[in-house]
Amino acid sequence: MKSEILVIAPNQPMQMAVLDATYTLHRYDLAPDPQALLTELSDRIVAVVTTGGKGLNADQIRQLPKLRIVASSGVGYDTIDIPACTERGIVVTNTPDVLTDDVADTAIMLLLAARRHLVQADRYVRSGDWGRKGPYPLLSAMRGKRLGIVGLGRIGQAIASRAAPMGPEIAYTGRTRKPDVDYRFEPDLKKLASWADILIVATSGGANTQGLISADIISALGPQGTLINIARGSVVDETAMIAALKSGDLGSAGLDVYWNEPNINPALWQLENTVLYPHHASATFETRGAMAQLVVDNLAAFFQGQPVLTPVN
Repeated sequence: MKSEILVIAPNQPMQMAVLDATYTLHRYDLAPDPQALLTELSDRIVAVVTTGGKGLNADQIRQLPKLRIVASSGVGYDTIDIPACTERGIVVTNTPDVLTDDVADTAIMLLLAARRHLVQADRYVRSGDWGRKGPYPLLSAMRGKRLGIVGLGRIGQAIASRAAPMGPEIAYTGRTRKPDVDYRFEPDLKKLASWADILIVATSGGANTQGLISADIISALGPQGTLINIARGSVVDETAMIAALKSGDLGSAGLDVYWNEPNINPALWQLENTVLYPHHASATFETRGAMAQLVVDNLAAFFQGQPVLTPVN
């Protein structure tokens, strides 16, 4: 008998084919009535495949009494009820490391696009204004600027290593000082924001960081400051950020994540001083394939009685 898996969110096609050949898959994501499917399969599902975006909540977990493993594609797991899983002895896995490079690359892309007005300047060329009005206004170099990173984990460190050759001074904040890095540690987030010209948010999501980048932090970053968020939309007080961008109290923002994805606040569409990306930082063929394979490998290890490769709990 094949183990039965509930697919909350699908994997990549090649890895989905492997899963389909190895297990009995039930497509919650395609079901006309997902709740009816969950009720029907309640006592048969032993594993769930999901993503950091779709997650698995406490009510869904409660309805799956035989659930033993949740394999999620994505580094973030704030949408999965980890305490509920841990209490039941359910193993949760994610896919760290394999997406670090693409997410860090995206942070730098958003940083340069926001600071050097890539979107606005592209429009200036396409509209013919360059020929009619002359050169685009001067902007500001990266060298000599102050870059603050909120969360110096794998992704934060990869961002710092990419930014360093451009010549900014780098400092970071987080729960603890990193003993193996040379960047300055600033335990006070508001002090870091006041010091910084650019603040990149690379911390984890969840209740502990919700609204961490508050109105006070945004105000401290100031009218010449740039906010980059490749973490989770919940980490930034989006209402306060939008108000500051409108008023000029915040200079610019480059965003890959939002409070209400994918139906983001329409006010963001109207802002000239933003660069908006559709939560696409890890979305390359190579990285999504590697993430999908790690889901497959975690499930294989679990069902073979081996330690999973990337446990969360």
